[in-house]
Amino acid sequence: MKPLSFQVTVDCAEPHELADWWAEALGWQVEPSDESFIRRMVAEGHATDGDTAMHRGVLVWKDGAAIRPGVAADGAVHDDRRVLFMRVPEPKTVKNRLHFDVHVGQDHVEAEHDRLAAMGATFSHRGNEGPTGWITLHDPAGNEFCIH
Repeated sequence: MKPLSFQVTVDCAEPHELADWWAEALGWQVEPSDESFIRRMVAEGHATDGDTAMHRGVLVWKDGAAIRPGVAADGAVHDDRRVLFMRVPEPKTVKNRLHFDVHVGQDHVEAEHDRLAAMGATFSHRGNEGPTGWITLHDPAGNEFCIH
């Protein structure tokens, strides 16, 4: 059987802002918007202007934004890992049942904590299991993630 490909989807209130934040945090790239495709979908009646928004001067789908590690300047995809941020109406109210573990290496955890905190991440707690330690943080939308 061929290995399956999948993406992780994060529910949030502001998908474009959170995609921007995570792209910077991970050193990934926000997928480029195909403005001509969006305009064509609206013109053909498959979508409405209300389904779109302007983000950083670019026409985008209002309710979603994605990041990848390997989006080239021409839009070519070189890596199928993807995180999709989708707008949902309800606010986050409880701890995530799934979270990102960001591997930075034990020698870099403190520096990475400082970098992410300067970007708007907030500290939750420190943990360890045997000799391995980590720091749990919250992204600007309140989603938990760990660095170790």
